[in-house]
Amino acid sequence: MTPEDLRYTEDHEWARVSADGVVRVGITDHAQQQLGDVVLVELPTIGDTVAVGDACGTVESTKSVSEIYPPVVGEVVGINEALADEPELVNQEPYGGGWMFELRPVDPAQLDALLDAAAYDRLTDED
Repeated sequence: MTPEDLRYTEDHEWARVSADGVVRVGITDHAQQQLGDVVLVELPTIGDTVAVGDACGTVESTKSVSEIYPPVVGEVVGINEALADEPELVNQEPYGGGWMFELRPVDPAQLDALLDAAAYDRLTDED
């Protein structure tokens, strides 16, 4: 079930906006299923400025390595340090404990261009 309260990218990342405007980012359940067992997650550094379309980290699984893309332009203000020791959280809780990083968007209006849950479901139905 795709959570309704999130926004999604065509690259299979999700974005959750908090009350203070910070955006938490992770990969979708669909993405983690395609990857298989996640064994390593490399995240951006706090303070980095990230841009849409530019990889800012990687997820390595037993099957492949995939890049992580930010859903909006912004400054990284937090990372999920638990993933260093427990990368399997990405598989177990992709929308919870498996989140990857947080950023403060330069232009919050960019979030409006992301997919809602219904549009993301249509995208993944085509896979």
